[in-house]
Amino acid sequence: MSGSDELTRSCQPGSLLIGAELATFGMGCFWSPEALFGHLPGVVRTCTGYAGGTAPEPTYRQMGDHTETVQITFDPAIISFGELLEVFWNNHNPVNINEYKGRQYQSLLFYSNEGHKAEINRILRKREALGKSEPATEIVPASAFHLAEDRHQKYYLKRFQDAMDKLDNLFGSQAELQNSTLAARLNGLAKGYTNMERIVMEVRNWRMEPSNQERLIACIKEIKW
Repeated sequence: MSGSDELTRSCQPGSLLIGAELATFGMGCFWSPEALFGHLPGVVRTCTGYAGGTAPEPTYRQMGDHTETVQITFDPAIISFGELLEVFWNNHNPVNINEYKGRQYQSLLFYSNEGHKAEINRILRKREALGKSEPATEIVPASAFHLAEDRHQKYYLKRFQDAMDKLDNLFGSQAELQNSTLAARLNGLAKGYTNMERIVMEVRNWRMEPSNQERLIACIKEIKW
């Protein structure tokens, strides 16, 4: 494997992670939620898409009865589904999202197994004990997730052309870049959810050759935000 190949793979710790899990949330326009969850340690990758409906091939212009959602791949050894649920309910208003009523923007929560369903019920009981009303969130079993168009992936990061130009030198393709843990963190940075110091500290714990580690850190430190 070349140094460049190793660097690309190392920007995606957990890409072959055994035991990684998925969480899929709808909480309004999917740009901000992707950045919100993307900055969290333990989140391996994020992507935006459409889910919850019946349209066979939804697009942004023809979404049908689907909802804008963010799908999160996470390492449960670092961040739990319950912790993600806390972030989910603490960062949107299920009753009034984007001043819009309809399927496109709604509070939507999917569970993929009985463990996740039990965790949802536990968090709801916890919220109730704290005097919080039951959220107006639709809770349903996981269904087909349709990936959104490229322009909706890592939306905030892509607003910084200097960042994209420098990152292009680290990845073999746009798909590899968009699916990387590094892009998830930098998308969170671009939105203001984290800072460069925290990202650098995390990168120093990734499993990779020290020379490639320093090359990656040097690259992201040079980005003009």
